[in-house]
Amino acid sequence: MPTLDVFIGYDSSEIVAYHALTQSILDHSSVPVRFTPIALNGLGGLFDRPANSLQSTEFSFSRFLTPYLSNYQGWSLFMDCDMLARADFKTLFDLADDRFAAMVCQHDYVPVDEIKFEGHVQTKYAKKNWSSLVLFNNARCRALTPEFVNSASGLELHQFKWLSSDDQIGALPLEWNWLVGEYPFNPDAKVAHFTRGGPYFPAYANEDYSDEWRAVLARVNSVVQRPPKA
Repeated sequence: MPTLDVFIGYDSSEIVAYHALTQSILDHSSVPVRFTPIALNGLGGLFDRPANSLQSTEFSFSRFLTPYLSNYQGWSLFMDCDMLARADFKTLFDLADDRFAAMVCQHDYVPVDEIKFEGHVQTKYAKKNWSSLVLFNNARCRALTPEFVNSASGLELHQFKWLSSDDQIGALPLEWNWLVGEYPFNPDAKVAHFTRGGPYFPAYANEDYSDEWRAVLARVNSVVQRPPKA
């Protein structure tokens, strides 16, 4: 039985988001899942790019190390931490198509906000949020070396200009990266993405799917008292 490799952007200012997301994935998974947090302090010097004033998370650029960290083998999923899984990720990996180097939800929208969580500017550019959830066909992503990820521009990375053409980008159903607050509530959303701000920020505590997220967090914080063994 294959193990699903899931890489999650880790931000030291949103620690709770990482743990709630991993729990929500486990809640639905029918197969083994291996989690790798992309945390800057755990990259062993691979990533030394200075912070950019426009980036809203610590993993804005380090996410593109996923194929390298996977030894350019197999398929790996990268996803932002501010998400909630609502479906079995086996069905997502089942969509992997070797015709493509990467597969994403190909959003076509203009953000409703100028400012998002914690006062960060809501940047607007083509392929916005395509890189927030990516199925990488790692062997075909060898352009994403640590040297390139450390030096390429933000648009080169997030607009997939490291691929020779957009024909190498496969489309995933939008339900796998449903943008909360940008799209209307969808009961069939498989991944809810709190892109404007997670329920852990007071200003976004009542967004769609927030009650579900809090229920997951409650499980993260729970301890089941079992009777002592005889």
